[in-house]
Amino acid sequence: MKKISLLPVFFVLVVLAGCNATVPGLKAPASGEYPADYAGAPRFRALVCYTEEAEKAHVEFAGEAIEFFKRLNYGDGYILETTADFSEYDYDRLKEYGIVVMLNACPGKGPEREAFEKYMENGGGWMGFHAAAYNDKNTDWPWFLNFIGGGVFYCNNWPPQPVLVEVDNRFHPVTKNLPASFVVPESEWYQWKPSPRENRDIEVLVSISPKNYPLGIKDVIRFGDFPVVWTNKNYRMIYLNMGHGNDEFTDAAQKLLFINSFRWVLSRDKAGDPFKR
Repeated sequence: MKKISLLPVFFVLVVLAGCNATVPGLKAPASGEYPADYAGAPRFRALVCYTEEAEKAHVEFAGEAIEFFKRLNYGDGYILETTADFSEYDYDRLKEYGIVVMLNACPGKGPEREAFEKYMENGGGWMGFHAAAYNDKNTDWPWFLNFIGGGVFYCNNWPPQPVLVEVDNRFHPVTKNLPASFVVPESEWYQWKPSPRENRDIEVLVSISPKNYPLGIKDVIRFGDFPVVWTNKNYRMIYLNMGHGNDEFTDAAQKLLFINSFRWVLSRDKAGDPFKR
């Protein structure tokens, strides 16, 4: 007598049972509820600032970053403006933006600094990359030094290289969907003194792993605490140390980190979360 295998039947039953199973963490929608939320108009305004008066690799990064934010605006989900002249924006103009993204420089002296301080002190949003937080003994801007966490540029590796980074807080909205550790594209990495981690107002989200030491070929960093993504809890802001050259948008995990950061700053707007409108 020919034997009949029950395996195909069993497989079908398992699949059918799985279709009716409840997936942990997923809430079944209420009758008539739709899971997506389509915007009928732009959700917010974003200002992306850069300068052409910077070293070549920082200008290259700015060009790549502008294209990145333009892609995030496919479908006109928000109003995106770019400027290479921050002096055109006084406080009354800045306050119309839910976020100001600084790619490769911070505000210049005088009125630019005053406008930016007032914007941030009144609930403005900021996302800064790499050189946008650079400061040293010649910067002479105490407010900004406090804003960025109290650290002054101390040293850097050279040439740019990829590194292994580790997530410090896996429950934060910026990092909750990222791996516990991952390799990010090559960059010139700034180390700060004192480390922002020593400031009680700073929450460090991502750090360079000490497994990378010694870090560099020409200029070698041998030790030290090395945060690369953090927020000052007194402000609606985030700083990311990435931002050197044209390789920064080649990695999916790092791009997701950038999108998470952008969205998180916006979500904390005192006027309300634009993604819930």
